[in-house]
Amino acid sequence: MPRFAANLTMMYREHEFLDRFGAASADGFKAVEYLFPYDYAVEALATRLNEHGLTQALFNAPPGDWAKGERGIASLPGREDEFRRSIETALRYAQALGNDKVHVMAGLLGASDDRAQHRDVYLKNLDYAASQAAAHSKTIVIEPINTRDMPGYFLNRQHEAQQICRQVGAGNLKVQFDLYHCQVVEGDLATKLKDLIADIGHIQIAGVPDRHEPDEGEVNYPYLLKLIDTLGYDGWIGCEYIPKEKTSAGLGWIREWLPN
Repeated sequence: MPRFAANLTMMYREHEFLDRFGAASADGFKAVEYLFPYDYAVEALATRLNEHGLTQALFNAPPGDWAKGERGIASLPGREDEFRRSIETALRYAQALGNDKVHVMAGLLGASDDRAQHRDVYLKNLDYAASQAAAHSKTIVIEPINTRDMPGYFLNRQHEAQQICRQVGAGNLKVQFDLYHCQVVEGDLATKLKDLIADIGHIQIAGVPDRHEPDEGEVNYPYLLKLIDTLGYDGWIGCEYIPKEKTSAGLGWIREWLPN
């Protein structure tokens, strides 16, 4: 049976952030994820998780200056010391909140940047992140992101992400397979899931093309969710979509999957 995590960055935005935990729990979710925890004391987040019986599934390592448009620093030359500090911070939060996966964002590649240089930095930084995470029994995940939503993002395709994981060679470095991003860039979702499932560390979903509820748009999620279950994936599936209206009103698609 698929297990779903509410993405509190995108869902329940009709509530203040710390109130979203309770709203998700009231709707039947047993886990949550979000982009970043770092604006909040770790104790406040842990309290919300414990109060509502929720598991922390995932969050991202610090991405650089998000407000100024940075989208990760793992592939950025000259930012290696900052990257190492970001991994230390992420793992400290993960230890306190209990999630066993942390997403590391690659960053943006400028038109004149040397891709080979960025890739070399990326590999070395991922090797460092994975080694530090292994000491805490955590997994690092990397995510191909579509260039329509995030122009210039370094990593865009599933097989490239898999190749990078193989090259680094760390058993706790996996791919975060976001079906929304993959459909926008590549499509062929079912075949990719079948081919790559062994190296997928986390899955996320959203409707395509508008990133609303998964029961809207061009992707047949009932089929894919059953396939994911059949393939033996037992991790959380992050609901990283933007509700069309209030979150709870749009959850008809998930009622059959959520526990009573």
